[in-house]
Amino acid sequence: MSSTQAEELQGKSANLEKRAADILTRLRSLREQDAPTHGGRVLSYVYDSGLAALDELAADAARLVQPVNGLDPTVFPSTAVMERELVAFAREFLHGAPGTAADRSADTDTDGGEVVVGNVTSGGTESCVLAVKAARDFRGLPPGEGSLVLPTTAHAAFHKAAHLLGLELILVPVDPTSGRVGAHDIATAVRKDTVLIVVSAPNYPFAALDPIAEVAKVARAQSIPLHVDACIGGLALPWWGDLPPWDFRVPGVTSMSVDFHKYGYSPKGVSVLLHRGRDLHRKQYFGLTDWPGYPVVNPTLLGSKSVAALAGAWAISQVLGQSGYAELVSRAQRATRALIDTVQSIDGLRVVGTPVGPLFAVATDDSVPLERRVDPHRWVSAVGARGFVLQGQPASTQSDGTTLPRTTHLTVTPVTESVLGELTSALVLGADDVRGSAAASAPPALAELAGAFERGDVTVADVLALPSDAVAAALTSAGLDPRGSSDSPLDMAAVLAAVESLPREVTKRLLVEFLAGLVEP
Repeated sequence: MSSTQAEELQGKSANLEKRAADILTRLRSLREQDAPTHGGRVLSYVYDSGLAALDELAADAARLVQPVNGLDPTVFPSTAVMERELVAFAREFLHGAPGTAADRSADTDTDGGEVVVGNVTSGGTESCVLAVKAARDFRGLPPGEGSLVLPTTAHAAFHKAAHLLGLELILVPVDPTSGRVGAHDIATAVRKDTVLIVVSAPNYPFAALDPIAEVAKVARAQSIPLHVDACIGGLALPWWGDLPPWDFRVPGVTSMSVDFHKYGYSPKGVSVLLHRGRDLHRKQYFGLTDWPGYPVVNPTLLGSKSVAALAGAWAISQVLGQSGYAELVSRAQRATRALIDTVQSIDGLRVVGTPVGPLFAVATDDSVPLERRVDPHRWVSAVGARGFVLQGQPASTQSDGTTLPRTTHLTVTPVTESVLGELTSALVLGADDVRGSAAASAPPALAELAGAFERGDVTVADVLALPSDAVAAALTSAGLDPRGSSDSPLDMAAVLAAVESLPREVTKRLLVEFLAGLVEP
């Protein structure tokens, strides 16, 4: 290489470094607009252990495997080692390891009497979809046939699974007071073509622990697989204390999902899906040799995939072990109990049911006079003004005509304990700010649309037939411009009021357009 060429190369390298620095500076600026991911200010979406060393560990592990393709563990055997060890770790604390109660209790065709095995997936949604896919294929039904039975409180991922796999979704109402489903109601809903029953440990909306042992008896009696969705509770409930059996100790539980990017404190997204028995597990896979390319065998929906999150989860689990997770759970548990006590002392609010795990929901206390009631969505806004982000959940009507209340959801993490004083004050003072205030109304344009539905001037089919530009225009007229031309912050209380007042198929269409518009170039 000549001296001139060397100088040109050095110049290009310096220019690349400067451009890279500029881009990272811009990214830091963009991140400043996000809600804080650490420090306990956001009580949903993010899971902060409070231990910076775990974040650094995960980042270092991810950097080591950054160029690795998880598609083929025969070429990159490190991925097989990490996945195998993470699956074994999850299997152990969920009582599915050989020689445990799960192995000894399996004595029916559904259980199979086999070892618990599984895979790492990209997150809870993929775990849930694959659990349904495996159950359907294990049953031997072709696409477009079969039904899926689950409580109305089961995660939306199972709705997605039914949609993608062509299964009929049978939603079973839960008790509006406790948020739990009844085993008898599940038994009534089951059909001859049911491929899977789903229960939660606990459910996300209300943190209710479904009666898993009772539902498992129903499932075993009819030889139907039973999936326990422990995506949010799977790394908390094992160390929560005295609970009824909810994992592989229960005969009849055939699969479980647990997210390591929640209370495993790993980078998103990483989840573990476990099956009782190799035959059921193998139905999760997709394989193809009947094409001109390389043989394709995928345990997940993705083919080529990053293993960064897997490496982070594996590294953290290796360092913490069960004792480390138990200590973090104890911190989250203390904070959860303190916050529940606080909410129960606030006039006009109530905790929904008997929550299990580090999360709970808050509703209006309808037993007090109107002037003393606190609307949970108004409360979200008031607490947000004091520096903490809570999550509003709309009221919904079940198929039996009962209504699940509008609520506010709080997810509690170990770091929450460090901000309890400030958070408690924000919850109490926020309630004081809005006590006696009426619930928020939908934006005027959407309230007018709701009136048109009530009068019969417009139908759901009319709205669903509109082109995207017309739906975007309707959103803009309602002050919800997906292109972001408005400087006003999004009023989630008004948005949730619209969700409650309009047909759900319509609000789904509106929100799809809004979110699609946010990322449209």
